[in-house]
Amino acid sequence: MNPQHEALKKFNYQINFAIDNYSNHGLNANQFSNILIGGLGGSGIGGRIVKTIFMNEFPIPVEVIADYSLPAYVNEKTLVILGSYSGNTEETLAMFDEVQKRGSQMLILTAGGKLGGFAKENNIKTYFLEPGFQPRMALGFSLTYLVQIFADLIGKDVTAELRKIASLFDDCTPYHEDAEQVFKIIQSKTNSKFVVLSDAQFEGVATRFAQQVQENAKHECFTHVLPEHNHNVIESYYGTLDTVFFFLNTNSNPRVVSRFEFLAGLLEVENHKIIELGVEEFNLAAVYLTIHRLDWISLLVADYRKVDSLNVPNIASLKEFLEKV
Repeated sequence: MNPQHEALKKFNYQINFAIDNYSNHGLNANQFSNILIGGLGGSGIGGRIVKTIFMNEFPIPVEVIADYSLPAYVNEKTLVILGSYSGNTEETLAMFDEVQKRGSQMLILTAGGKLGGFAKENNIKTYFLEPGFQPRMALGFSLTYLVQIFADLIGKDVTAELRKIASLFDDCTPYHEDAEQVFKIIQSKTNSKFVVLSDAQFEGVATRFAQQVQENAKHECFTHVLPEHNHNVIESYYGTLDTVFFFLNTNSNPRVVSRFEFLAGLLEVENHKIIELGVEEFNLAAVYLTIHRLDWISLLVADYRKVDSLNVPNIASLKEFLEKV
């Protein structure tokens, strides 16, 4: 039994857990000048995704920071949301200390650790995630909490929609089988570099897929966003490239759709592998479904490459090194 496969099958459980354990923070976006989400890796990716989910309806700027320090503009008019699954991520703890000095309102997402303790000591509203998962395999918790947090900030009720989305994953078999069909197309190229091209709406989802390929499959994966990609990176596409291209297109902008069409034609001249994983409409369900589908693909690549998709030795070694510095 593969523990990563079993964790992914609990996607519906994680979504429902976050719905059941959520409570309204009582805040409104109009109280703040901006929002900052701080978090690293699997603990921070939910912020990047929720930013794109609400990009066309949120009234104030939203920034995602994955660092030790905060931008100068963060002040008492900033709402800061910090996430660390373990509660011990050193960069996030450093941000916590700095937020307190700036006087910003805070919300916390964590499964415990030092961050959970600090939040309790300072009476900070905290949304607890269930422990026992790898942070990158706990996205159902953090993303669903964040979606509800953001929805409440603009007076929107998404509970019923999220319940319906959770029910889509009661049986993961169809998504696993769908991922297997995609994997068959790229199976002969699993040692090639992976490049994910997305539009702005799927930028967070694309980053998530790259992170999953990197950590689960121990494989290089890079992302680019259209239309910016077309003003520079496209000029590196000459001749045969040892690359598998994934297109993540939400069909939100007709001009960007045309850019994807041009790229497909350009790359197909040299018979490059192109996997198009677009959606007909960009909505909350499409985000969750695409994430889940791509997570399965990352695990199938890991299984085929015969690598350990659970443990991350290089990251563990880095943490040990930093503890001694």
